[in-house]
Amino acid sequence: MTHASNREYEQLRISGLHAFYGESHILHGIDLVVHRGELVTLLGRNGAGRSTTLKAIMNMVGRRTGSIMVNGEETMACAPHHIARLGVGYCPEHRGIFSSLNVQENLTLPPVVRSGGMSLEEIYTMFPNLYERRFSQGTKLSGGEQQMLAMARILRTGANMLLLDEITEGLAPVIVEKLGDVLVALKNKGLTIVLVEQNFHFAAPLADRHYVVEHGQIVEEIRADELSAKQSVLDSYLGV
Repeated sequence: MTHASNREYEQLRISGLHAFYGESHILHGIDLVVHRGELVTLLGRNGAGRSTTLKAIMNMVGRRTGSIMVNGEETMACAPHHIARLGVGYCPEHRGIFSSLNVQENLTLPPVVRSGGMSLEEIYTMFPNLYERRFSQGTKLSGGEQQMLAMARILRTGANMLLLDEITEGLAPVIVEKLGDVLVALKNKGLTIVLVEQNFHFAAPLADRHYVVEHGQIVEEIRADELSAKQSVLDSYLGV
């Protein structure tokens, strides 16, 4: 494949990204590429800058410099709602479920920002638990159900690149396994996924590539077929 055609398949290209919260300098020149249909993880210890990278993509940090191209379009001057219209869906660590609304109201509240989103019927097929709880208030849901709702909500909007932040944190193993099945199904539908994940054993079999983040920089890129050979290197970065 030529260099030019490689660029055509890029859904996300980050170059020299620096991000700040007030006076705190969090990201120190992040460089990464994600191609259409890939599932890529950002691995690293807490405080490494992984979640900040996702927020910076959405322009939800105090200040940022560098370049973030989405579908070949520079987004550094774009408001978050415009970035969403490019097909980027962000699922934050805190989930952001509206407690006063039931499941179906939470699902239908965000606007559809582009064509190609999943219908309620498709969502309920993928998340049968949500169908069973569709008239339950957000506060009555388990942690796993809240996580499924947070993911389902952005699928309805038409997003085709998902930024997922620590979706397995604090969840029971059976729910983690279900979320893994969902990610495989979404990848098979052609969606692009950038996954910030602490649970490496969950992420390892799902991802095409892993970026290791340390002190606000990418320090290692590992393809799925390199994992066994580079496991000791990865363990040293993750403190295993």
